[in-house]
Amino acid sequence: MITYGHFIGGKRVAGTSGRTAEVFQPMDGSVRGTVALASKAELAAAVANAKAAQPAWAATNPQRRARVLMKFLELAAKANDELADILAREHGKTVADAKGDIQRGIEVIEYCIGAPQMMKGEYTEGAGPGIDIYSMRQPLGVVAGITPFNFPAMIPLWKAGPAIAAGNAFILKPSERDPGVPMRLAELFLEAGLPAGIFNVVNGDKESVDAILDHPDIKAIGFVGSTPIAEYIYGRGCSNGKRVQCFGGAKNHMVIMPDADMDQAVDALIGAGYGSAGERCMAISVAVPVGQKTADELVRRLIPRVESLKIGPSTDSSADFGPVVTKAALERIKGYVDLGVQEGAKLKVDGRGFSMQGYENGFYMGGCLFDEVTPDMRIYKEEIFGPVLSVVRAKDYEEGLRLCNDHEYGNGVAIFTRDGDAARDFAAKVEVGMVGVNVPIPVPLAYYTFGGWKRSSFGDLNQHGPDAFRFYTKTKTVTSRWPSGIKDGASFVIPTMG
Repeated sequence: MITYGHFIGGKRVAGTSGRTAEVFQPMDGSVRGTVALASKAELAAAVANAKAAQPAWAATNPQRRARVLMKFLELAAKANDELADILAREHGKTVADAKGDIQRGIEVIEYCIGAPQMMKGEYTEGAGPGIDIYSMRQPLGVVAGITPFNFPAMIPLWKAGPAIAAGNAFILKPSERDPGVPMRLAELFLEAGLPAGIFNVVNGDKESVDAILDHPDIKAIGFVGSTPIAEYIYGRGCSNGKRVQCFGGAKNHMVIMPDADMDQAVDALIGAGYGSAGERCMAISVAVPVGQKTADELVRRLIPRVESLKIGPSTDSSADFGPVVTKAALERIKGYVDLGVQEGAKLKVDGRGFSMQGYENGFYMGGCLFDEVTPDMRIYKEEIFGPVLSVVRAKDYEEGLRLCNDHEYGNGVAIFTRDGDAARDFAAKVEVGMVGVNVPIPVPLAYYTFGGWKRSSFGDLNQHGPDAFRFYTKTKTVTSRWPSGIKDGASFVIPTMG
């Protein structure tokens, strides 16, 4: 039985609030350990450590900070199997998928090694008579990240990497459902040479979230999770004068045009819809075939593929996906399938009765496929976050585009077609933040930014890429003139450089 406390001031510390939560192993339903739930006082202790350590770290030149990240990459590569095993056991995703989770986080750290370039300001000599103007990027101080259960390596690294590279101290509040990997990442950063107090992990629930939102020394907060919580964090954080970026829910559509390569489209839907048991904010949960012939052919091909999905324990290397994260999540997903049937959608494949032999207490859900889903149904409107794919038929391209644009979420979208004009028109007109053309999960690489539109995102700046360094820094502009015998006298009008 594992006991998780917190990581504060460069070491693991026990929780003192007296409150804990169970950490499950989804593949067999067993309790793997307990995690401490921080009090306001424990969060304050982490902030105090971070605030004390941050000035010296900010004074460390960007190149030396980058070297710490380089060493972290080396250590993380050596610990890859260990991290993937912890992640798979606590989240439920397969080990192969867990390694992908880690890798996408590592890629952002690789990008952050370029911090010296990203921290450069601008300089103009002779902007006015004897006047030079230059700008500086400076860290904010102590910043925080509140991250979800579904990517316990990737999202913490997306938040922490740019924050640390820019010279900030970072407080991570990961999901209490799978805290093992974040705790281990903190140790690897310390081993890589990161000063104690620069990366702190505070485990907890809403009490610690509220403490982060209200603490005056935390200058910025990044969040990934559901839209209702994103709205709450964004509103409360902004009202407390903090810089906040929040990424919420999704209902990602994939439009399949009549000319699409149907084999490619079906493969894409199976992987993007059911990978990681659908517990991805970029999962494709809505297929939009254009035209009756396209729809009939797509559903005909999908049914046997969904029926033959291999579901297994997280340690099974041949499994397509593993269990969902908790029993509560399992019951919620089943409830949505029940609702879809009640609403009149046609359940072509029913995974509610799936049971894993030898793992009967695990949190397993078979793949589900709905056809003839309509936009008024809740299973279309709401994020299910499970292995459930809905087919919404569109009579033509314009209707398919309109479905994507009318939905309240605008995280990711894809179109599958051989027609370059259609793809170009779709990319230009679709009101969604990340677009794939014959790519089902269009997660940008680390040197571009990640972020949705509409109720999928709150705030002006996205995750990773150049936006991350803008989010975690403030710009100072200096207008400078040295004495040179110029006698202007007093002026009472606004200065100009003309």
